Amino acid sequence: MNIPVLSLLFVTVVWGATFPVLKIATAQLSGIETSALRFLLAALCMLPWAVRAPRKAWQDGALLGALVLFSYVAQAYGLQFISSNRSAFLTSLNVLMVPLLGVVFGNSLSWRVVLAAALACLGIGLMSWDGGANLLADAATVAGALGYALYVIVLSARAARHEARSLAATQIVWMAVLGGLWMLADALGTDHLQTLGNRLNAEILWGLAYLGVVATAAMLFLQARAQRHVSADKAALIYAMEPVFAALFAWVWLHEGLSLRAATGAAVVVFAVVFSEWKPKAG
Repeated sequence: MNIPVLSLLFVTVVWGATFPVLKIATAQLSGIETSALRFLLAALCMLPWAVRAPRKAWQDGALLGALVLFSYVAQAYGLQFISSNRSAFLTSLNVLMVPLLGVVFGNSLSWRVVLAAALACLGIGLMSWDGGANLLADAATVAGALGYALYVIVLSARAARHEARSLAATQIVWMAVLGGLWMLADALGTDHLQTLGNRLNAEILWGLAYLGVVATAAMLFLQARAQRHVSADKAALIYAMEPVFAALFAWVWLHEGLSLRAATGAAVVVFAVVFSEWKPKAG
């Protein structure tokens, strides 16, 4: 494996650990509160590079930041009602969505992707049959996966135009600004802002620090740097490992388990996303 591929694999490990952290945070905070606070911390880390970023980086950063913000808020919302295991495997559908969305951008759709889509639906069906489903939370998580698939495609197309730190910094600042405005709008007519301090305990604060500094600031920089050299399809295949790491962390940290039926469905989802991207070598 080359350095960019290993970098993206490391990013995937770090992201896998975010699911149990988010699960703990969303027990006290809403999805938008969790997202806005993590992005604020991330933006503070990246501010020195953001203020020196050129206008073009701010323009592309706005689009990328909006896509990531939507994806993360939808994921965090879903985690208020479903397990971190379930969220991780539903989120992994973004890997399959990358080639499917490629059709919109003029790419052809292979029989392999169609079969993988059918297998992914089967896997989700097995997981849903096992219980723990929540229609609105599941739908939000899948919508978040769609938003992230769009992000991967746009990032691969535009990352080479910019210095990695500038692009990561601008999109994170945009995420913090838009997330903060969203949180303020969501709090209108409620006491959410007044009670926010009382809902932040030491465990959640450490979790937000991990989400903001490590999983957002550091990993978006590493991702922007690595995807200058890795195609969207190949990056998506690497990200297919995220739910595997997420399930491992959830088992160790939250003692979440999977029944045989749910584990079978999860394995089918992972196989589907890997199968959709795997291309056998000719001859």
